[in-house]
Amino acid sequence: MLAADLGWSAVGVGLIGTTVQWRRVVDLGVEGVSLATWLLFVYMGCFWISYGVSAHSWAVIMGSLIVLPLQLAILVRLRPWRHGATVWWALSFFAATCVAPTFFWGWAGGIYGTGVAMTLTRAPQLLELVRYRDASGVSTGSWVLGAVGSVLWVSFYDGAHLWAPLVATSVAGLGNVLIAGLAAWRHAQSRRDLIRDEIFAV
Repeated sequence: MLAADLGWSAVGVGLIGTTVQWRRVVDLGVEGVSLATWLLFVYMGCFWISYGVSAHSWAVIMGSLIVLPLQLAILVRLRPWRHGATVWWALSFFAATCVAPTFFWGWAGGIYGTGVAMTLTRAPQLLELVRYRDASGVSTGSWVLGAVGSVLWVSFYDGAHLWAPLVATSVAGLGNVLIAGLAAWRHAQSRRDLIRDEIFAV
């Protein structure tokens, strides 16, 4: 019972976090937001929905299904049709890390591959934050909620004795923490720059 409650709590946290990121993109634009990262979120969300159906877990299904419309809305803002090479790269990466291991080693192999993919998925967003000072489109709160959601999912998988998803989600959760910290640092830099410019403008 506790594991189920943790799973549904993770679903709620995921929805809130994605909504926060969506609102930030609508209000402030997509500066600093990685197309590759969000493409992979959508691809892997579809994978988790399929796994949830196989595992007969409504929490796992809804964890990805409920945020999919918002993820697609963010993708539309990022205009993937203008970046065919990125779309193709993300799809190829997803096929190599998630689809192929599932085909050869079953769901456990696919989930471990997804753990690698989820970890590497964070890399483009980390690189965007390292390369560009302007991270106005990146929501620190969304990534913090992502880290909290990872903790809840890990607890859910532990209670359900689903070890492959537990390992995969634990590693990806560390990526959420890194992105949240780097985004917070970039936003703090932007505030300092704004204050400095206002001082020198006087």
